[in-house]
Amino acid sequence: MRPPIASLVVLLLVVAALTVIGLDGIQSEPIPQAVLNGEQQIAADTALSVRTAIDVESSTVRRTAAAYPATSTSTPATALKALTSARKAVLGSALLDPHTGRLLAAGGKPVPLAGVDVPGTASGHGAIPPRLVTSGGTRQLLYFARVTLPAQQEDANQDQNQVPGRPDRQWLLVVSETLPVLTTYGDGRGAAVLDANGTALATTASGMASPAAADSGLPAAASRAARESGRDTDASGSLLGAATGSRRTVVGWAQVASTTGPGDTNNLGLVVLTSRAVPTTTAAADYSRFALEAAGALAGLALLLGLALHFLVQRPLLRLYLSAGRLARGATEDGPAAWGELSRPVPVHGFGELTRIGRALESLRRQLLGESGPEEFPARRGPGYRALAVACVLVVACWAVPMIFLLNRADTATAVPAPVLANQQARTESAANRIRQSLDQSYTDLSNVAAGLPGRSRAAQTEVLRRTLADHKQYRSLYLLDRSGGIALRVGDTPLRTLVHVPDGGGITKVNTSGRIPAIAAYSQVRAVKGKAPAAGVVLFGEIDVKALNSILPRPKLGSVWVTDGDNKVLAASVGYRAFQSLPDSGLTRLARATQGAPGTAGTATSAVLRSSSGPSVDAAAPLAQSGPTARLGWHVVTTEPAAALQIPAVQAEQRTVLAGILGLALGAACLGWLHVVVIRPLRAVAVLIERLAGGDRRTVLHPVNHDEVGSVTRGLELMRQALAERDRAARSGHAAGLSRSLRETTLQR
Repeated sequence: MRPPIASLVVLLLVVAALTVIGLDGIQSEPIPQAVLNGEQQIAADTALSVRTAIDVESSTVRRTAAAYPATSTSTPATALKALTSARKAVLGSALLDPHTGRLLAAGGKPVPLAGVDVPGTASGHGAIPPRLVTSGGTRQLLYFARVTLPAQQEDANQDQNQVPGRPDRQWLLVVSETLPVLTTYGDGRGAAVLDANGTALATTASGMASPAAADSGLPAAASRAARESGRDTDASGSLLGAATGSRRTVVGWAQVASTTGPGDTNNLGLVVLTSRAVPTTTAAADYSRFALEAAGALAGLALLLGLALHFLVQRPLLRLYLSAGRLARGATEDGPAAWGELSRPVPVHGFGELTRIGRALESLRRQLLGESGPEEFPARRGPGYRALAVACVLVVACWAVPMIFLLNRADTATAVPAPVLANQQARTESAANRIRQSLDQSYTDLSNVAAGLPGRSRAAQTEVLRRTLADHKQYRSLYLLDRSGGIALRVGDTPLRTLVHVPDGGGITKVNTSGRIPAIAAYSQVRAVKGKAPAAGVVLFGEIDVKALNSILPRPKLGSVWVTDGDNKVLAASVGYRAFQSLPDSGLTRLARATQGAPGTAGTATSAVLRSSSGPSVDAAAPLAQSGPTARLGWHVVTTEPAAALQIPAVQAEQRTVLAGILGLALGAACLGWLHVVVIRPLRAVAVLIERLAGGDRRTVLHPVNHDEVGSVTRGLELMRQALAERDRAARSGHAAGLSRSLRETTLQR
């Protein structure tokens, strides 16, 4: 009996202490932590874009070199022209002898090779990572690839079977390019790429921002922090700059490094720095007084409930336990002591079940003394201890329910600072840009493949498609359509397309509108070339694996991300979804529609704070592309992040207040439920049994179920039942009167 009551008091006091600890630690700062975290994540997103651009360029240079159809008679000049003529981003290029470093051919601007150990760079069998070099005061990236040529024959007229095999010759291709172009989102934000010393290599700004808005010492501090974190990690962080009036500069930094181990960018030592001036918060948020008041109220309720249960349940039950033991001893023992135990009336304490048990015990006492016979008890009863337990739960609920539903509720319109909302929108635009770049790259790669198909045999075209499928993991299937829309040539998985059409031009499109898997495809026309055999089809399709798109979407602290089509049906997502389902919330659908601009335009990004059953969330939507092959699709990127995950003081206070209310209600109900199971329910059963016993039922054996006070009362009742049953048998045999006179005479002699 004591543990449930003590646990109720102790646990409610613990919840009161946790309420003070949780709410007292929430303090508003001039720059909320959510703003700093948001700028850090924006820097990490920008660094990811830079890293992806460098990785794509490196793989493209290597793939181009590997696919070059070199012969034993190829010259360095013709090879270099073929390798770089289609690449507009190339500043300069060179072919070198990998053993001596001798220049074999050059094109464009001179390639800055000073300080590059060509033989050491070309040695080994793995991919050569790019390098950062200086040329004319500007920093450039050098990309490397090996060009393999077959060995030359010493004598063309000699039987080739008699010529010993020679190793293939190799050239080293070096391409110089500028750093990838930085793209920033959010009015007033600047970005820069820094080297290991904190020197800005490339800068950009959005709106009225200046890349130099941050303190002059912040770039060096960011580079130093990146060096201390290690060069093989994608470390990131945030810094605070100088204050200008009511605004202060917030800086985010992130390393341009691979997240999955060694990569092309790990040795470059590049750091992305983003900065933005944000308004400081002047409104103070102090929840310490509320915490003390709420904790004090709960502590008072805990003590009140403890005292009430002690005086209404614990003490009356202990007295009843003692009375039942006394009567059991009197019923089983002989002599004056037994008569003395039975001669004292049973005090009736409490109410409900305890009152019923006390009255029935008193009736049994008189029956044991022979003063009365069995007594019937009224079936109509008043409120019992079950009602007391329910009342105690309601008392706890009077404290918990306002905590859960009313107090410290975050205002949807003002709880989330404007910079946090702007950061979510900027990150959504950045996510849309990543997806656009991926789809654009898929289209570009497919166009290059389509341009090389005419003039090849069917077997050679099949081999080209197979090699493309192996080199480009984003494709799940490649196929050529004839003029009727039928598949003339296919490699890879079975196409998912259900829309049979032969489109003009090239771009990105959906090729199904139903099914378990959305099918997105890049397509390009296969042009007939004069003098060359036509290809097997007229349009090359490459169905993009939706898993490749899904893998691009997740980013830390961005929340759930969806890619939707023009009808706001989901095509890809960072969370589980059904193909072509609607967005999970109607507010998100309205937000996506709000991005749509005038007919013929791509639209603009937008953001809002929406209220859901789990609290406010920071949501944003952006058109997938402003230009390029995906611009006319009308697709959108929609994101939502619970405000509770963004360390916003008002939302944290609401969350912890709700948590305190839930804990208080749950623990209070659990302890009172425990009391009901171990005390109240057994008492109700004992009350029924003792009333039957007092009413003359001597046949029902009373088995104690619990080893506690109620169990002891049950054992005493069983002893009294046996004594009464024995007395009844004696009365039927004529000895009951003698036994009664003997007891009275013994009492008179005393």
